[in-house]
Amino acid sequence: MRLKTFNTGEMASGGRRLALVFSLAVALGGCDTLSSMNPFDKPEVYKPEVLPTVPADKLYNEGLARMQNGDSEGATKKFEEIDKQAPFSPYSRKGLILTAYTNYQASKWDDAITASKRFLAQNPASPDAAYAQYIMAMSYFNQIPDATRDQERTEQALRAMQELLDRYPRSEYVVDVREKMLVARDQLAGKEMNVGRFYLEKRNYPGAVNRFRDVITKYQTTRHVEEALMRLTEAYMALGITNEAQTAAAVLGHNFPDSPWYKDAYVLLESGGLQPREDRGSYISRLFNGFSRTVTGLIR
Repeated sequence: MRLKTFNTGEMASGGRRLALVFSLAVALGGCDTLSSMNPFDKPEVYKPEVLPTVPADKLYNEGLARMQNGDSEGATKKFEEIDKQAPFSPYSRKGLILTAYTNYQASKWDDAITASKRFLAQNPASPDAAYAQYIMAMSYFNQIPDATRDQERTEQALRAMQELLDRYPRSEYVVDVREKMLVARDQLAGKEMNVGRFYLEKRNYPGAVNRFRDVITKYQTTRHVEEALMRLTEAYMALGITNEAQTAAAVLGHNFPDSPWYKDAYVLLESGGLQPREDRGSYISRLFNGFSRTVTGLIR
């Protein structure tokens, strides 16, 4: 069999034809690719999965069930879901107050405060408003630090408790709030005493006087008032203001005659050749005019 032969010209011409055909094929393929990327084509629209809405009453009952089983966190999620899915339903208000409660039960104090404030803003005339105020106040109260640290939370607790007394004076929470206010005020007095003692040690007597004066002015019914009067005697003696030193000791002896702090104040004055003597014109004397340790301690 004879093999077909190609001359050089034919081979070159054939090569050019193959190259042309290949180029056209690539071009056509490219056109197909470009046509699939037409910018005017509509992009595929993402369709999120729509979950079925759970009725508010069912969420509420599920939240109650979890709360009764001690699952405060799970109950909170159910009550919060009511607000998202049915914010205007009758169950939304109930869910919000229970959100505050379950957060409180879980020791999530700040979340309980937030929910309580929101409830009060939306339902100021609700029968549950006093309870929301109480949850908020107790959430602050449970964050009170020791007397060596910043007392912002203590002050917030006092304001919240005082607001409860002012707005809801006949609520069932009044007795408990009054007792806890005494604890909070005692804590604030303790903070002032710590700073005052520090100033005494550093011989900053004017600074010490200011702190102890705050105690006898703002926190008369706390357990710190006796020591504050004795420390005032000490600071005023160091400053040479003997009439105030004598008055502080005299007021201490008059109101707390059996106090060991009075004995210390008496010995201190006696070492300087002085005796307790009340100056009726002194601010210390005026502060304790009609003083009674049985006062509830709610002076604002």
